[in-house]
Amino acid sequence: MDSRYLKDKEGLKSSTPEVDDDRRAFLTAGLVGGAVAAGALVAGAAHAQQVAQAPALSDKPWWPHPKWGKDDQAGASNHMTPAKVLDTVKLIKDGKVYRIGRMYESGMPKFGERAFTLRIPGGPTGGPFGTNKLIYNDEYLATEIGQTGTQFDGLAHIGIQMGKDGDKNEMRYYNGVTEQEMGGAYGMRKLGIENVKPFFTRGHLFDIEALKGNMMEAGQEITVADLRAALQKQNMQEADIKEGDAVFFNTGWGKLWMKNNDKFNGGEPGIGLEVAKWCVDKGIALTGADQWATEVVPNPNKDLAFVVHSELICKNGIFNHENLDFTALIADRKYQFAYIFSPAPIKGATGSNGGPIAVT
Repeated sequence: MDSRYLKDKEGLKSSTPEVDDDRRAFLTAGLVGGAVAAGALVAGAAHAQQVAQAPALSDKPWWPHPKWGKDDQAGASNHMTPAKVLDTVKLIKDGKVYRIGRMYESGMPKFGERAFTLRIPGGPTGGPFGTNKLIYNDEYLATEIGQTGTQFDGLAHIGIQMGKDGDKNEMRYYNGVTEQEMGGAYGMRKLGIENVKPFFTRGHLFDIEALKGNMMEAGQEITVADLRAALQKQNMQEADIKEGDAVFFNTGWGKLWMKNNDKFNGGEPGIGLEVAKWCVDKGIALTGADQWATEVVPNPNKDLAFVVHSELICKNGIFNHENLDFTALIADRKYQFAYIFSPAPIKGATGSNGGPIAVT
């Protein structure tokens, strides 16, 4: 078994110190044990055949990265080469551009206590200037810039606690970087989003909602068998998914956006460890979905919390793009496209907002 598949009995339950408390509170506040989880468990029982078994995980460290070396901070964005771009361009036939990111607004569903607050200082902000009486408006935005709305998870976002609580030398991130090395009150000293290369790659969309015939339910896991059935339904070939490509999953959960935020935030369908392993084996550069974590919540194994994040981001440097909107692509039956996204180069940030596009 590849040494990148690691199981840390304690580490799989934790992430970064600052995120861990929020997530632990989120899970213990009722996701697993409360009414939302009860509904998810009913859905899970109804779809028992859908729940994938976790693949065997090794007990060896995942660093240094076997392909990009011990000093790499770009992760799977290293796949973005001139050859990849030229190969991707072949998918563009009609030149149509689709926005696949959502609008940012204060009322959108947000994880935990995250915030998105926009203010226009003054009215107008400044002026008039000159004989032409120029005036202008600015905006002031207070938010977790890379972790609200349509959000791109960077490599500093997810880690695994491998030692005792509070031991920052044993909190490990991509390529073995420790919290002690990386952490800083004014931005991460390593693995900041500025190290990620712009994405221009082949995108493949799996419409699992269409495969199932309805919106999936919280706690319902997407399996590799589901992926292959969706490919067949969409007249696509698994062999066409190449190293460095991006894969996206439509579950129908995005239909709850701004309509039932409580349900949207309360759990979600998504991929589990079986599909995560499939992504790693394929050499995928990025995953994405129409919900807030891409992975199934709650996990069928109730001892695991956001384990797909740790497997893909932390151990393999595979990025994740959350809260995407595939409505227009699906309406046009466009399941393969050029995925284009350049993370905002904010030095030391853990993720990025922005407007990803698909071009067909």
